[in-house]
Amino acid sequence: MFSKKDDKSGLRIIIVGCGKVGNTITEQLCKEGHDVTIIDKDASAVQAISNLYDIMGVVGNGASYSVQDDAGIHNTDLLIAVTESDELNLLCCTIAKQVSGCATIARVRTPDYSKEVNYLREKLGLAMIINPEMEAAKEAARILYMPNALEVNAFAHGQAEMIKFKIPEGNMLVGKTLFNMARTAGHDFLICAIERDKEVFIPSGDFQLEAGDIVSFVAPRAEGRRFFKEIGIPSNQVKNCMIIGGGKAAYYLAARLIRAGIDVKIIESDKARCEELSIMLPKAIIIHGDGTDADLLKEEGLESVEAFVPLTGIDEENIMLTLHARKVSKAKVITKINRINFTDAVSSLDLGSVIYPRFITTEAIIAYVRARKASIGSNVETLYHMFDSKVEAIEFRVKSESEVTNIPLKDLPLHKELLISFINRNGKIIIPGGLDCIMPGDTVMIVTTHSGFKDIRDILRTKRH
Repeated sequence: MFSKKDDKSGLRIIIVGCGKVGNTITEQLCKEGHDVTIIDKDASAVQAISNLYDIMGVVGNGASYSVQDDAGIHNTDLLIAVTESDELNLLCCTIAKQVSGCATIARVRTPDYSKEVNYLREKLGLAMIINPEMEAAKEAARILYMPNALEVNAFAHGQAEMIKFKIPEGNMLVGKTLFNMARTAGHDFLICAIERDKEVFIPSGDFQLEAGDIVSFVAPRAEGRRFFKEIGIPSNQVKNCMIIGGGKAAYYLAARLIRAGIDVKIIESDKARCEELSIMLPKAIIIHGDGTDADLLKEEGLESVEAFVPLTGIDEENIMLTLHARKVSKAKVITKINRINFTDAVSSLDLGSVIYPRFITTEAIIAYVRARKASIGSNVETLYHMFDSKVEAIEFRVKSESEVTNIPLKDLPLHKELLISFINRNGKIIIPGGLDCIMPGDTVMIVTTHSGFKDIRDILRTKRH
């Protein structure tokens, strides 16, 4: 057992598993002021992380009652199991739930279990089951349905989307203010954030757009494509896709694309895995070969394919494959990166669309934890970090009357650098104007450069408790 910081603020949280994901979650939860304890069989990993974040660490099997007891399970609010084993994660959560009744979150990645998520969550009493590979595949698929986007993220249970794109040279938006742009392209969207030369702006109506600006906007589902059409950027979904690597993320992505009518070709180096994939994905073309072989890629049609997604387990390979594809083809390319230590270096490579499964996992957990800490008046539904975590997009469920409800937005004393992006009222997405009001029962998405908001009332410069 290793030393512990004397800090009782926030929730008491146990994290089982000191791998890359466990480390990322630990870092973020410590930043947000929670009392974190880690468990792992690897003593050196426990010591390194406990020293780095000044937290308690316990060496042992996280599914052992005595180990959980040493970690303080009886006084814990939440246990998060993110070991490499799905079964171990589920067992850790089951034991924690039985002995202390605390909330539990498990990472579960195997396709067999992913089909039974709702059943497992209900029967084992878990607060959440997270499948980062499946979530990464969902994000990749949304981009391939709208390939001129750099990112497409879903909110309001899929009823709204936040879409990021880069303004090309010579586009009609160049030189326009946001006010003039709204008159040109309609009102079913709202520009939330703009990155220019590494600086991020929450823009007002007089903000003038330039070529090369990276723009994030919110629109009701299916309106994003119409917006691109209005501004002269074609955005029909791709017809075919080549995937390199046949792991879990490749399976989840291929299955989604095939359901959408997109032809899929997977190149995988392991013959046994190729045979498995050909049974699991009978409508996909499975090629046994080295996906990093430039001659094989050319032979299989890289130069003419519409989408290319390297999903090997090695970040460097994925990056090199992306750079190669961008050089020899016009394919829409998506790069999956597992390590997040070098995000600045990665962003300078101009890889286009980049997906970080670890961020997806961490954001889902942080959203849940913030919801636990929120007042009974509202709840965090979705949390998404934008532009290298310089901006947060947070979706709140407004449960009851408060000082933000039934007042026109123009009359609310909102923080600067904050936008109310949409109101979801009974499944209808409202892009709000100054006369719109937040009502109990709504979900509301805000975009802000502030961090740590847990309650809808945090959007106000002053709030009463």
